Formats: sequence, C-alpha cells, structure tokens
Amino acid sequence: MKLQEKILNLPNEAGVYQYFDENRRLLYIGKAKNLKKRVTSYFKFKPDFEPSAKLEARIHKMITQTKVLEYIIVDSEHDALILENSLIKQLKPKYNILLRDDKTYPYIFIDLNEEFPRFEITRKVIKGKNIKYFGPFSSSANDILKSIYDIFPLVQKKGCLKSKKACLFYEIEKCLAPCEGKIDSITYKKIVTDAIDSIKNSKKLIKVLKVKMQIYSEKLLYEEALKIRDSIQKIEKSNILSSIDLAKLEDFDIFAVGIDEIRAVGVRIFIRDGKVTSSTFSHFKSDNGFDLNELYKVLLLEYYNHTLPYVPKNILIFEDFKERETIQEILQKKFNKKTLINIPKIGELKKLTNLAYKNAGEILRLQRDKNSTKILSELKELFSLDKTPYDIEGYDNSHMMGQASVGAVIKWNEKFIKRGYRHYNLEAKDEYAQMRELLLRRVESFDKNPPPDLLVIDGGETLLKLAMKIVKQSGVFVDIVAIAKEKRDAKAMRAKGKAKDIIYTKDGEFRLSTSDKRLHFIQNIRDESHRFAISFFKKQKLKADKEISLLSKSGVGEATVRKLLQYFETFDNINLATFEEIERVVGTKIARSIKNI
Repeated sequence: MKLQEKILNLPNEAGVYQYFDENRRLLYIGKAKNLKKRVTSYFKFKPDFEPSAKLEARIHKMITQTKVLEYIIVDSEHDALILENSLIKQLKPKYNILLRDDKTYPYIFIDLNEEFPRFEITRKVIKGKNIKYFGPFSSSANDILKSIYDIFPLVQKKGCLKSKKACLFYEIEKCLAPCEGKIDSITYKKIVTDAIDSIKNSKKLIKVLKVKMQIYSEKLLYEEALKIRDSIQKIEKSNILSSIDLAKLEDFDIFAVGIDEIRAVGVRIFIRDGKVTSSTFSHFKSDNGFDLNELYKVLLLEYYNHTLPYVPKNILIFEDFKERETIQEILQKKFNKKTLINIPKIGELKKLTNLAYKNAGEILRLQRDKNSTKILSELKELFSLDKTPYDIEGYDNSHMMGQASVGAVIKWNEKFIKRGYRHYNLEAKDEYAQMRELLLRRVESFDKNPPPDLLVIDGGETLLKLAMKIVKQSGVFVDIVAIAKEKRDAKAMRAKGKAKDIIYTKDGEFRLSTSDKRLHFIQNIRDESHRFAISFFKKQKLKADKEISLLSKSGVGEATVRKLLQYFETFDNINLATFEEIERVVGTKIARSIKNI
C-alpha cells in the first residue's frame, strides 16, 4: 500500500507511528491520541501529496525522507506515550531526541529496625518497614558516606557485628564496639540521629569536615587533609543551590531545560525538608535541532521510569510543555499518589526554577569550552555515517587456544564512561564465533541498554559484515566501522605510531595517514576495548588457575570451592584468610589441607 493511501486509511485510535526512509531506516517514532489526525497533520494532500508547509525545519526535513509508515494501536494515550518512550530508547530513530546519559542515581539509606543500624548506598528500593532514604545524589554519595563514617563512631563494616570481638576500628576510635556490648542500642541511635542530621544538612557536614581538615594539616598529615578537601569539593559541587533554604520543610523535584545550537541539557534539583540535597543533569545532542516539548517529556519520563524510593507530591518545571498533564496522569498512576507537575509564576518557587534554568545555561557554556564535536563531525563526513557519533561503543574478544573466552564492550561519550563498560564470558572457541556471540548478547540488551550511535569493531571486513548483519536483524540501525592492523607476511604491524591500520565501513576501506587525528581517535577506541578485554581475560584465567589449584588439594571439591567463594567472595580473599577463618567455613581437616598445615 502506498504511503498516501496508508495514511488516509489510518484508524481514529490511540497508537504509536513509525516513519522509515526508502532504505527502511527508522527516522522517527511518535505517539498519538488519534493516529489518523496526528499523522495527516504532517502532510498536505492537495494539489500534491507533500510535507505540510506548517512544519518546523527539522520535521519538514524528516517528512521529505519518509517513504514508509508503520503503526501500532494501543488502548489509550497513556499506553501510547509509554510505548513510544520504550521504542525510542531501544531503536534510536534518527530524528527523535535522545537522552545521552540515562541512569539511576544513588541514595543513602539506613534500616532503623536494626539494633545497630549502619548507612549504605543503593540505586534500588530496599525492602523493609523502617528504611529511611536520603537523596538522590549525583557524584557526592560516596563522599558523604565516607565522611559520616569518618566523623561518627558507627559500625564501620557489614561483618563487624558478626565477630563478637572489638577490632581495629575500636582501637582507632572509629567505632564504639557494640559487638562487645560497650555501647547500648539507645545511645548508639542517638549517634545515628546526629549522623542523619549531617546528611540532611550538607552545610553542617562541610563545616565539621573543614575543622577535621585543619586538624590534619596542623599535624602535618597532608595526605589525609587532601582527601577531606576533595570530599568537601565534591559535596559542594553537587549542591548548586546549597545556599537556599525554604521556610517550610517541603519536598520538591525541580526540572529545567537549556538549549543551544548543537546540544541541550536538562537539570534536576532535589529538595528535601526545605533544603537542596543534590542536583544532577543530563545532556542531549542532535544533528537536527531540538523540540522543547520532547526534551521535557524525555527528561521526566526517563527519570521517573525507574523504581524510586521516594517521589514528592510536587514536581516543578521552568516552563510548560504540551504533554504535561498526560505525564502527570502517568506518574500518578505509576506511584499511586497525587503527584502534581506545576510551573511556578511568582515567589520562592519561581526563583528555584529560574536558578535551575540558569544552571542549565552555565552547564551548556562549560560544555562548549570542552567541545569535542569537531572530530566527531569529521568522522561522520569521512565515513558517511548516518549520525554524528556522540555515543560510541568498542568491541573486542580474547582467549587462549579457546580457553577463558571473554568479550568486552567499552563506552565513550566525550570521554571513556567506565560505568558503561561490560564484559562477557563466552562459550564460542574461535574469534569469528566469539564476536558473533558477543554482538548477539549485546543486541539482546538493546531494550534495556540502548544502542550507541557508532560501533567500533576490533577486526577486519569479515567481522564488519557480521556486525552489520546482526544489528540489522535486530531492527535497529547503527553505524558500524571495523579497524584492523595492516599485516605483512601474515603478521599484524604493531609498531607504535607506524601501524597502518585499515578502517572498514559500509562504503569500503580507508587507509589514513599514521598522523591523521581521525585514525588516532578510532585507534583509541579500539585500543581501550582491547585493553579491557585482555584485563578481563587475565582475571578469568587467573580465577580458573586458582580454582584448579584449590581442587588439587586433598578433600576440596567443587561444592567446597563454591562454599568458600560464597563466604570470601574472591580467590584472593581465600588465599589471604587465616587458618581459623577458613576453619569456621569448611572445618578443620579441609582448612589444614588448604593452608598446607
């Protein structure tokens, strides 16, 4: 059925529509309360069938490329919005606006039902009747937690209470040894209350840390003083509005969006009990401009799509957008509470949203100062990529004669993003089959962990074709290049600075000068994925060797190894454990065998 005919025959129902170009590349995913009304609004039908003259430049360009339409009917506009958001993340259409760093944020929590509770960090909801959460935080959660344990004599480690014996932390006055009954639970919980007050009031925490830093400096303990200084800076940096306290002890989540020529940023500020606990931001990049409504929609849906320990009843935004009421209804249904999305016009709350917007502008300014877009634009042009490769993943695998086969995926977005690194234990024995297994496993996770703009494969033309086939079968279009070292006499040339690597793309191969910065960029991605794969391979090989060494001991079987690992977590910890510690887990006879006694 031709495009015009299919549009005219669309149903008057809620749903999601997808636009494709002549090569079946996905251009755009949208949602509609009424599919027929929404899709026909993009076109005019008389005297000729062509894009509507009312469209903004970005959408007009997209419609001129649209040759195929597909759609999915759903029960309601709410369902359409949720499905649209899910498909955009998974399929990464060319013209949709994408959140570049979708992630969950850490909370500090404490289980007050415990006799001697301790603070920990979580990104998930912890089950329990008396769990108290603080946050969310950006980069400062670890520093706040370390500071709390440095200042307050709390139970320092999970296993401390199990030993029933005072340890080093008691001797250095970091713990009051509840394990030996040297402090009762009522007195201990008074210390917990003071610690909670410091977590909730970062100014108070920073003031105490500065005093401690001064004491260390006076004692010439400069290394310890520098560590505290770094923690103070991270805590201060996460609270961009830390000078503001509201008169009422209210909770708010605040959102604002800033836009410039090639990027946008969404700022989130979290206020709990009238004080700013932290602020975070996400950035967006697009070759085709931005739509303010889409930015707010994506920013809110992505944040609240996660399972959160707490959502306030008041969400504040700097400016209104078209689908605010629909998203408000979705959040109320999801969290089963009356959550309102408001746009303050006057007063202190308006000042807060104004400051969030001002900080979005400042983040954009700082990003412009360290802009790496030039080399990315050059790569797009040189390799005829579909998109500017803001988000890149590198792939490699490693093994030794088919043993300890592993795969590695690394992530780059303006820098190497270590939290985006993934490694895989592989079953396949040869390099081609290993790369196939690695790619298939990564593609299977596209719905949970969206694909990048560009895949860089460590290998030649054969592996490029394999990757293109696997990715295409997933229904996702992603640019892919492969880089292989030049071979002389069947040996790869690895001379640093002189290796004439060959880059393979869908349009052919490129042999760039060894001084070409574009080659250096791709080499850097390839080398990091290779380094990560090798380091994981060595770790797995060492683990296998240690397991074999343990199994060679008298009386030690696989079940015993599993029991030891369950308790000690790693083989290194088993080797470092004392005879008495091992004896408690597996008994005297096996402990003697392991420790060669």
